Amino acid sequence: MTIELHHETFGTQTGHTAVLLVHGGAGTIQSHWGAAIPLLAADRLVVGVELQGHGHTPHSSRAYTFENSADDIAALVHALELPRVDIMGFSNGGPTALRFAMRHADLANRTVVASGFYRRDGFIDGFWDGFADQTIDSVPGALVDAYRALNPDPDDLQRMFDLDVALMCGFRDWDDAELAGLRGPVLYVSGDQDVVVPQHTLRMAQATPGGRALIVPGGHGDYLGSTDSGPADQDLTRACLTLMRRFLDEPANPTLV
Repeated sequence: MTIELHHETFGTQTGHTAVLLVHGGAGTIQSHWGAAIPLLAADRLVVGVELQGHGHTPHSSRAYTFENSADDIAALVHALELPRVDIMGFSNGGPTALRFAMRHADLANRTVVASGFYRRDGFIDGFWDGFADQTIDSVPGALVDAYRALNPDPDDLQRMFDLDVALMCGFRDWDDAELAGLRGPVLYVSGDQDVVVPQHTLRMAQATPGGRALIVPGGHGDYLGSTDSGPADQDLTRACLTLMRRFLDEPANPTLV
């Protein structure tokens, strides 16, 4: 069972592969990718999605999992009649992007995992302490304001938050063999002051046959201009997106196709 995801398109289809953007926890297209979209859409088609129970996409009785979200994205790619896409996932959108590349390798060209993870020990010390007891007050105020501006129903905000907490609490470590099975190139990105430690980002890149790593001077999402990081640092966002675009535009390696 898949559900229809709200999506928005930017830019136009050119010779470049279309890029599909996946937000992170408590996020939407604009709150996590709004600053990056103009830089990406300057010369290619960009598709932003909002996952189950987030933003404009309604809730469902179906379990909210990385796997189900990956399948929803695949259904959207087919519906848009795109032969393949580059996919970029931020924070817990990173594992979603990886599951898409694993489960739908025929649709995945290149993958960018920004501040993503595949093991619970990839986070800073104390990250998981009391995680299951978090309240909506733990969400950055700017992110809450952005969400309420899009969907003012306070019950929806709480339900979305509960979905994300349950998703993370239910997360179990992946085996290195899962990353080793990835067929296409993958760029793993994180900040040197991120909640995902740089060593974890490097470990993911080393476990992936086509893996690359980029550690930038930043925190969790500020290098993408994410709303929850405060006002966007345009210079930092532009520099990081330039490097990500360069990765997306590299010539294909026939051994990874």
